[in-house]
Parts: sequence; structure tokens; C-alpha cells
Amino acid sequence: MAGTAFGQSNFPDAEDIMNKVDANLTSDSRVFNSKMIVHGTRSSRTIESKSYARGNNDSFTKYLSPSREKGNKMLKLGNRLWIYSRTTDRIIKISGHMLRQSVAGSDLSYEDMMEVREITQIYTAKVVGESILDNRKTWVMDLKAKVKDVAYEHCKVWIDQERFIPLREELYAKSGQLLKKTVFSHVIRIQDRWFPMQVNFKDMLKKGKGTDFVITQIEFNPEIPDYIFSKASLRK
Repeated sequence: MAGTAFGQSNFPDAEDIMNKVDANLTSDSRVFNSKMIVHGTRSSRTIESKSYARGNNDSFTKYLSPSREKGNKMLKLGNRLWIYSRTTDRIIKISGHMLRQSVAGSDLSYEDMMEVREITQIYTAKVVGESILDNRKTWVMDLKAKVKDVAYEHCKVWIDQERFIPLREELYAKSGQLLKKTVFSHVIRIQDRWFPMQVNFKDMLKKGKGTDFVITQIEFNPEIPDYIFSKASLRK
């Protein structure tokens, strides 16, 4: 069902909506296990990993399977990103144009992995309509970047009116070209928040069904040792 036009005065405050979304999706720390299912044109492959995150700045991921990926690691500290390859025993800093490269052949780029800031920090939001999506009432939001260091200049987001989580996103370049679509699903109530346990990322410049990122286990606000977030942990 397409977005329905109403008087702007009937809409709730856009910033209030996005603050509630941020409260659901962000935390002081989190530890989670995940599967990244990369759907190719002929077959699919699954990459399993365990990740640790501290706020929006620091994260550490170690890959568990398949064997070709097992032992590889990724570390993000602020706006810096490194990957460790087990087969070459090398640590590589990912920066500049390299951030746009695909992560393990998936529809996610390193740039996508880096962008974990609160929505209200990087976008100015406006409610532009209402829509029914997957039998859920949603607010249709238009987001414009208010900072320069952002991967997507403009976003259109459908926010669940009851649970305040995104159900769908369209991500655009500055030129207006649609670059990526994301669909959020398997929403559950966990530790006093709503959270989508599965996201499909679809790079619109690629063929195929996209990449499913599935969280199999997650804990919010656990204690995480500081040493996890250090370059030394890449070779441990």
C-alpha cells in the first residue's frame, strides 16, 4: 500500500520517532552471534561469526566458519578499520575507496559495517506519510544527511508505528540513484526493546536476492574486556 498523504500537523514529531528507534537499536555494548547468508546467482553460502561492540565506535568480529573464513578477524576503532587474514597472517587497514568494497562477496560494504552511529546524529528526519507494510502500520520517513562523512546522502525509511523499528529502507546516493534496499524482519522483544533479528541487504547494482544477515544470539549491555578492542586481539 502506498504512503497516504495527510496534513503534516497530524504526524508525530520526526525526531521523537527516530530517538525511539535509536533506543531500540543501540546500546552501550553488545555481543552477538550471526550468520551472513550470501545469495549468489546459482547458489548461496553462509559465513558465521561472533561480534563484540562497544557503543557506536568500537567493534571486533571473528569469523567462525566456513573453513576458508575461519580465523579471519575485523576490528573497528572509531573511524579506523582493520582486517586480519589467517591465511596470510597479515593485518590490512581498510580506508578510502577500499571501504566501498564488498565484505566477503556479500551485498554489504565495509562502509556499511562502519556506519553504526545513531540515526539522529547523521540525518535530519521528516515524516512524509503513512503506509501499511507487512500488515503493520508504519510512518514513512524521509532522511537527509546533515554530516558529510556518510555513505548514503538520502534515505527513505518505513518505521513501525507501535514497535519503533525500521521495516524497510531505501538508500540513495547524492545523485538520487537508489544504491541499496534493506528489509528488516523476525522482530522480537528482548531485554525491554524491540529488535529485528534478520536483515536482507540488497545492493541494487548487483543481481541476485541479496544478503541475509541473521542474528542467532544477542546480549545487550554485557561487560566486555578492553583488550578485545585492540590491534593485538587480531592475532590472538
